Amino acid sequence: MEASYLVYIIMDVVIAVACCLGNILVIWAVKMCNSMQQPTFCLIVSLAVADFLVGALVVPFGFLVSGEVNSSFYGCLFMSCMCIVLTQASVLSLLAIAIDRFLRVLIPLKYKRIVTQSRSWAVVGICWLTAGIVGLTPMFGWNIHETSSNSTSTNTQACVFLNVMSMSYMVYFNFFGCILPPLLIITALYGYIFIAIHKQLREGAVSGSESVSYYRKERSLAGSLALVVVLYAFCWFPLHLMHVASFFWLVPVPSGAIDVGTLLSHTNSAVNPVVYAFKIEKLRAAYKIIWRRFILCCVEKSNLKARA
Repeated sequence: MEASYLVYIIMDVVIAVACCLGNILVIWAVKMCNSMQQPTFCLIVSLAVADFLVGALVVPFGFLVSGEVNSSFYGCLFMSCMCIVLTQASVLSLLAIAIDRFLRVLIPLKYKRIVTQSRSWAVVGICWLTAGIVGLTPMFGWNIHETSSNSTSTNTQACVFLNVMSMSYMVYFNFFGCILPPLLIITALYGYIFIAIHKQLREGAVSGSESVSYYRKERSLAGSLALVVVLYAFCWFPLHLMHVASFFWLVPVPSGAIDVGTLLSHTNSAVNPVVYAFKIEKLRAAYKIIWRRFILCCVEKSNLKARA
């Protein structure tokens, strides 16, 4: 095994552990705050679940589809598809969060009546169902299964992502069709949100309205969630742009660049809990309580062992 690949594996394992632990902490914190009934936090939990599964499933599958193990064609294709499913679930969760924030600003008086807990969980279900359909589409034919006398779906061979996934699917359908449009919509929604909040704050400051504190809180939370979107684009675009370059201009992408892009995309799922910790006060307070309980538990166990 090459030293560079060993470093890649070690870094990816560290990122996977951070994904799992960090997003478990997010889900635990939301539950502790009794915020599961609030639509925005329902959607944050959906995003945290997707990020957790990146560490629990995508990273292990990433090793399996890198050519290091043998697999049947459809076994390799399924593992590759699961990576797309979770990516799409993240994008759709971010879109749902942006729409929720948009409605919060657009119809503040009607918001609680229209955006209920049951409807929020229904939206979460729709996001995951859509992500499953988009991500598993290659299983139904849009792949590069080469049929020959020496190759069948039951034969095992080295499992490589690019040997089973159609690049036309990755570029046209996945990136141009299912990643870019939601991100453009999200950008437009947050643009409207910040313009509307700025206008309301300016008018409130002049009239002395009590709604100023409301819109300040909305601006703070919207800014935090918009940062999550920016980080998503920053972490995922390099890998997608490599696919576009190799597909349209037949530019050979070095394997080292693919590895860096893959690590960056996985890192995105580990940084979201950090953003929540620094930017969302309610979750930050819950984090502190959880850590205090954890430290106290460790101290008590060490004391018991010392007495024994």
